[in-house]
Amino acid sequence: MNEYQRSLAKVLVHEGGFSNHPKDPGGATMKGVTQRVYDEYHTSLGLPKRPVRTIDDHEVEAIYRKKYWNEVKGDKLAPGLSYVVFDGAVNSGVSQFTKWLQRALQAMGLYTGLIDGSLGQGTLLAAAAVNDVDGLVAKICERRLAFLKALKTWTTFGKGWASRVAGVLAVGQAWATGVSRAGSLLFGRR
Repeated sequence: MNEYQRSLAKVLVHEGGFSNHPKDPGGATMKGVTQRVYDEYHTSLGLPKRPVRTIDDHEVEAIYRKKYWNEVKGDKLAPGLSYVVFDGAVNSGVSQFTKWLQRALQAMGLYTGLIDGSLGQGTLLAAAAVNDVDGLVAKICERRLAFLKALKTWTTFGKGWASRVAGVLAVGQAWATGVSRAGSLLFGRR
């Protein structure tokens, strides 16, 4: 199993099946793919639109690869880090998650570029220079959790989001190299 496949498997555990919660701004969603994204995918292939509930596994994999994994340049990131960035991009968007990555790299003294949400050469070079991927993963997850807590929908979805971020942190650090205790400190574990 390659890095994309094992990362996708973990993301799909969090995304689950069909949902259409009235407080979820994404609306109807199946396996983490919103109706809007599914419509865009079908349109790009010249196919008629269908309800997202009918999405098949091949389409799910293709959408996640094109819209998220390739956009965050997952193949160019260290194991563990690629999963953390990928999961966050799926949950909060590529631009938002790239900003968290850039801020975390900046806090480590490795990135001096703009916090612009664009995963370009400067961000990739800074990520490649990281000696403590576990520490970077912890910094990213800390920023992600703070962002989620500030959302109006935190009271509705907060428990699930906090659990997801904790799980992403644990898996990201387990797949990375470095000191794994950084994540434990973030969530009050030793």
